[in-house]
Amino acid sequence: MRTRFIDTPIGGLRLHVSAGLLTAIDFDATPRGVPVADPVLDDAERQLTEYFAGERTGFDLPLAQDGTEFQRKVWSELQTIGYGQTATYGEIARRLGYTAGISRAVGAANGANPLPVVVPCHRVIGADGTLTGYAGGVERKRILLSLEQPGLF
Repeated sequence: MRTRFIDTPIGGLRLHVSAGLLTAIDFDATPRGVPVADPVLDDAERQLTEYFAGERTGFDLPLAQDGTEFQRKVWSELQTIGYGQTATYGEIARRLGYTAGISRAVGAANGANPLPVVVPCHRVIGADGTLTGYAGGVERKRILLSLEQPGLF
């Protein structure tokens, strides 16, 4: 596994790559060691830098999404929420063919997303339109949504 630290407007992120796939992005990372050369890490750093500069609205990276079948379905659906758009947990459930009653399960899968920002779990909001839990903290979620749609939150 190879890793790389990048500094972003939402704090330090650590990118993880294994077998040519981006496997995880960690919040609250700190710099350590010398950056290693890796084409996937290079692409991920470039694309995230472009995203935070407002120059990119989507990502084109090879992703490993190790999780349950349900988690992978939710993570795949998250990738259909467009830049600057939001969806509720209930809407995600309905899009997947379930009732809105499993919105908590959708929330749990959302929270288990190993690739935040790239797989845009920050675009999922509460049924009442409020910012609800986010693995990186609600303030990071607000920053990401405001980056995509200034004045939204």
